[in-house]
Amino acid sequence: MQDKVTFEYAIIRLVPKVEREEFFNIGVILYSKRKKFVGVKYKISDTKLKAFACNLDLEALNSYLKSWELICKGDPSAGVIGQFEVSDRFRWLAAARSTIIQSSKTHAGLTDDPEKELESIFKSYVLCEETDALL
Repeated sequence: MQDKVTFEYAIIRLVPKVEREEFFNIGVILYSKRKKFVGVKYKISDTKLKAFACNLDLEALNSYLKSWELICKGDPSAGVIGQFEVSDRFRWLAAARSTIIQSSKTHAGLTDDPEKELESIFKSYVLCEETDALL
């Protein structure tokens, strides 16, 4: 337990028609202060997107989420937000929004490997949903 560090995460949701408040999970953003880690993993199911809103551009959505990756990495092309401290980048990305890409409330946990934890949460909350939809 001594090797474990705290982390926070939020589920990234796609809300194709904000007025209907329907959404499906498309990703996870995870932050660990002690490991100085912030990462994002996402995948938008084309099948779900077509079922929810066939008029949305998958390429544009993926491009928008690509900018989240750049912000997480602190890439200079991410602009001013990419230059923020790791914690501030996470808070900015996980902040409440009224756009079609939103985040859940943040949740906390303990881990010894934030990258592995990100993958595990992604499989549980994003890929699992994709599999469930096929049943």
